[in-house]
This record gives sequence, C-alpha cells and structure tokens, in this order.
Amino acid sequence: MVKSVNLAIIGTGVVGSAFLNQLKALKSQISYNVILIARSAGSLISKDYSPIDITNWEATVEKATDSNLSTEALLDFLKKSPLPAILVDNTSNGEIAASYSQLVKNGVSVATPNKKGFSSDLASWKELFNNAQGENAGLVYHEATVGAGLPIIGTINDLVQTGDEVEKIEGIFSGTLSYIFNEYSTAEPKDVKFSEIVKVAKELGYTEPDPRDDLNGLDVARKVTIVARLSGSEVESPTSFPVQSLIPKDLESVKSAAEFLEKLPNYDHELQSLKDEAAKENKVLRFVGKVDIPNKIVSVGVEKYDYSHPFAALKGSDNVISIKTKRYQNPLIVQGAGAGADVTAAGVLADTIKIAQRIAK
Repeated sequence: MVKSVNLAIIGTGVVGSAFLNQLKALKSQISYNVILIARSAGSLISKDYSPIDITNWEATVEKATDSNLSTEALLDFLKKSPLPAILVDNTSNGEIAASYSQLVKNGVSVATPNKKGFSSDLASWKELFNNAQGENAGLVYHEATVGAGLPIIGTINDLVQTGDEVEKIEGIFSGTLSYIFNEYSTAEPKDVKFSEIVKVAKELGYTEPDPRDDLNGLDVARKVTIVARLSGSEVESPTSFPVQSLIPKDLESVKSAAEFLEKLPNYDHELQSLKDEAAKENKVLRFVGKVDIPNKIVSVGVEKYDYSHPFAALKGSDNVISIKTKRYQNPLIVQGAGAGADVTAAGVLADTIKIAQRIAK
C-alpha cells in the first residue's frame, strides 16, 4: 500500500517555483498530494482534498480563482485533511510564520525556509517548539532557514541531541555579503571600490532589489539568532546583540535603491581605510556572524582574517560555517552554496521528505 501525505504549498516565487519543479520530478514510494497552491494573486484549493495535478502547475495556477485563505482558515482547512498534512511555506511572510505554533499544535507539520518563524522574539520560539512536543503535534523542519540546502541546522541538532556542547559558531552566513567581500578584500590586492562591487552584485541578482536589505546585516542576524538558540543561547531577538550595518548613516533614509547606489560612492572611504589596514597585516575583511556560548557573546559584523584562514580563501557567494564543540575541538566546517533558488528549494524538499517519512499514512 502506497503511503501518502497532503501538501499545502504557499509561495510560487523563485524558491516556490523551484520547489514545485523538484517535487513533480521526485521519484518516491510516498505519494505527495498537493491540495493547495497559494501565491499573492490568489490560490488553487482542492476543496475535497483530491490531489491537484502539478504536471503543468504554472498554467494551472495561472487560472486559479480562489481567494487566499487567512491563517485561521488555512489552519481549519489543514486540520480537516483526511491525510497527514504538511504546510510548505516558501515565503518570507511574517504573518504566516507567526501561525506555525498553532499549526503544529493542531497536528500540521511545517517545512520552510522562512526565517521569521524562528528568529522573532524568544517567547515565540519557545511556544513553537513546546507546541511541537505535544501529543499528536506536527513536526517542524527548517534546514533552509540557514545556509539554504547546507546541513547546518540538522548538524547542530544532531550534535546537541547526542550530548555534545557547542562552544563557538563562526561563519559567513550571507551569500550576498560573501560575494561582495570575496571580491572587495583579497590576498591579491584589487583596486576596486566597495560601491562598485555592490552595484555588480545587484546586477548579477545576488542582492535584494534594494541592496540595503542585505547591507543592514539583519538577514545575517536572523540566521545567527537561529543557530545560537539551537546551541543553547537564549538570544532574545536579532536586534538584541551588536549588528554592524554597512549602510552609511546618511543613506539609511534615502527613498529608492537607485538613489542609494548613486550616492554610495561618496562613502567608499569608510571601508577603504579598514581594508587598507587589514592588507598591511596580511589579512582580508569578511562579514561574519559569531556565537560564543561560554562567554555569552553574539555578534555580526566585519572581521579581519589571515590570508591562510579558510574564510579568506572563500570564492563566489559560498557560505562557510565553523562549529567548535566539546567533541570537535578542531572545528567542524560546513561549506558550499548558501543561496540560490535551486539549493534552497532542495533543502525545503529534503525537509518535506523527512517529515513525510515519519507521518505518511
């Protein structure tokens, strides 16, 4: 007998589209029945819970006429599912993320790359995972909230659950800022300006539409909050520890991304002096997140590293995370593509499969 689960998929943007394309190509002994596909323009909802054909999902969804469900209505719809239900949230929507706690409490599992459900206030984090421990509760998998498809969340969980103690986590958590600093500060000195690299990164699609959403450091702070909490540090929020912003004060309030990029060259000297100082010490600059458990220090910002350090040799937009534990005194290193629709979607799909293997009927 074939085991099955029902999937409600929210988001058909770059990650959501990649997820649906990977799902329809999936070869599995479990049947993944899609019963809802939601996007900003509307939803396709199977009212009788029969599977939606996703062979040509783009055209099917284009004709969708159902209104998007409120979080309360979505919970009600999934609670009544005749098969175990998994919400796959491929958005960065805060309202949907805030509903995870009630979903898992009512037996609905969640697979998502949405960081907001795991990096908001500490009380919400505790409520979510307390609810996930309840009888008949849903499961929560969020590997892709840090490092896209890289095995970071699962690795930290495995270490902690087997009795190891995390001492320090240090890493380059942003693909965007990885690329920018790998191009800007190198062992072979380059005569490039910070503003020029930011502009190229935007043209290549590495940054958000407004690069300030990357340069403010908050995305890294969210990821650092998540790994810190998994490691045993009760971080209150992504704004409760020092986070260095790379946005010049005078440009924080300019109206458009275009105006920001136009004026950024006027502030190149601010990072240039730090870059020159690092070069004299045979070091490079990298934008890193740090979690020091014994000393209760969490921070995000620019740091200097010797040319011989693994962080200095990073290429492109890769992420690299160093995890030092009681067992791994020589740190465990996880490195690879930490951004991109395909690898992020693969991380979410892997989580969906893990959940299905546990709950499918």
